[in-house]
Amino acid sequence: MRTIGLLFCGWLLSASCLAAIDPVLLKPLAAEDSDTRIAAIAALAEAAPEEALPILQALSEGSLAIAGERMVIVDGRRVLDAASNAEIKPAPGTIETIGINNRVRRELSAAMAALRLFSAERAVRWQAAQEVTASADAKMLPLLDRALASETDGEIRSRLQMAHAQASLGSTDAEVRLAAVRVLGESSDPRVKQLLLPLTEKRGDGWVEPDGAVRAAAGTSIRAIEQRLAWAENLGRAFTGLSLGSILLLAALGLAITYGVMGVINMAHGELLMVGAYSAWVMQSVFRAYFPEAIDWYLLAAVPVGFLAAALVGVLMERIVIRHLYGRPLETLLATWGISLFLMQVARTLFGAQNVEVANPAWLAGGIEVLPNLLLPWNRIIIVAFSIAVLSAMWAILNLSRLGMFVRAVTQNRPMAGCVGVPTGRIDTLAFGLGAGIAGLGGVALSQIANVGPDMGQGYIVDSFMVVVLGGVGQLAGAVWAALGLGVFTKFLEGWTGAVVAKIVVLVFIIIFIQKRPQGLFAVKGRFVES
Repeated sequence: MRTIGLLFCGWLLSASCLAAIDPVLLKPLAAEDSDTRIAAIAALAEAAPEEALPILQALSEGSLAIAGERMVIVDGRRVLDAASNAEIKPAPGTIETIGINNRVRRELSAAMAALRLFSAERAVRWQAAQEVTASADAKMLPLLDRALASETDGEIRSRLQMAHAQASLGSTDAEVRLAAVRVLGESSDPRVKQLLLPLTEKRGDGWVEPDGAVRAAAGTSIRAIEQRLAWAENLGRAFTGLSLGSILLLAALGLAITYGVMGVINMAHGELLMVGAYSAWVMQSVFRAYFPEAIDWYLLAAVPVGFLAAALVGVLMERIVIRHLYGRPLETLLATWGISLFLMQVARTLFGAQNVEVANPAWLAGGIEVLPNLLLPWNRIIIVAFSIAVLSAMWAILNLSRLGMFVRAVTQNRPMAGCVGVPTGRIDTLAFGLGAGIAGLGGVALSQIANVGPDMGQGYIVDSFMVVVLGGVGQLAGAVWAALGLGVFTKFLEGWTGAVVAKIVVLVFIIIFIQKRPQGLFAVKGRFVES
């Protein structure tokens, strides 16, 4: 028992020693000179990393003060001794708060981030490692060495090694700088490239980096980083093109059905996208007013509402106007153009001429950081997945249902389909409603990445027709390949030539392609196809 008692007393003594800080280390924090304060912050962090964090936090928050000859922390109504963290009773009568300027605040933030590297929580250490990487310098090397020695998480260790290499660039030892440059050359962060660039430049008559081997290694590392950055940029363009292609696919699927079945050039198809987008805004408003606790789920409710609203508008268009103009393509084109103007004016009257706000739900915020310069947003990822789901449903309807069989029959040979009992008029209405509903789904998806306004559909009608004609009239597979191909091709061209030139090049390409292959990528198979 005596041995246990001695051990317990020894533990209490060591704990009290760890909790106390030499007041001599704290006094320079109140110096008038910023350099003295910055040196004191670094010395305090290195001497007592665990005990220094609350003191530096108090300095950052303006609660560190001077009371006579000692430093204190004002914690509400309590006054704590900064060195021992013990409450002072009675509280000192005169307390003078210590203020800091922006320069000291920057150094203070970096030091606190470095001290959080020793936290027991992984999330705190990971966040601190990211902050330290952005501001690491030679003064942090002792702390980074200690953090690397104690860190067991592989991802955090990798980030700390990069921060250590970045801080080592300020070393006076050329071998240390050379090793640091080689480690930094393994990064894919554009900030690291900017960090290494000065090492290859001249300043006056001399080099910024005096050692030739370090300069050569810096040049090699910069080229390696540029290659990885270029690869990431191309991957980002491909993903952006894929998401654009998904939107074009949703816009063109319905058009492929109506144009393929009835041969109708529907110039109001873009306004069906607008109907779907405004449906999303209406459901958002309903949820905000009546179900505010479930606002993040308004988008799920908007999907069937957008489909039904656009499908109803499409059925009314077909029954009231288009049905009476079959076989008269010019009149149909002019009539649907007039319908598009009418729908835009209705939208302006109901919702106003300005764009309306459709916010992303919380579960669509943020994204997946694949590389430091490549973030895949969740809203675009979900749009791609949604397009795949709609495409799968369309394939099932066209290939596994009775309606799909009738639609394919009318597409390939309308007179023969009518002769064997297919109700071609009813199929026209159902197909037009289905195509319009799919356009409404495209509008719901589009509302998450684009402005929602009366004119939003005008920018997609031409692209939708290009997808349909390029893929092949009435061909689902052709629409898929044409939409995705146009999306990716357009985004790569925009990166090289700009948006305007890219659009011109795409149009020229499609004109040449259609001249050489007027049936599109996938021709309709059958004994007879109406021209």
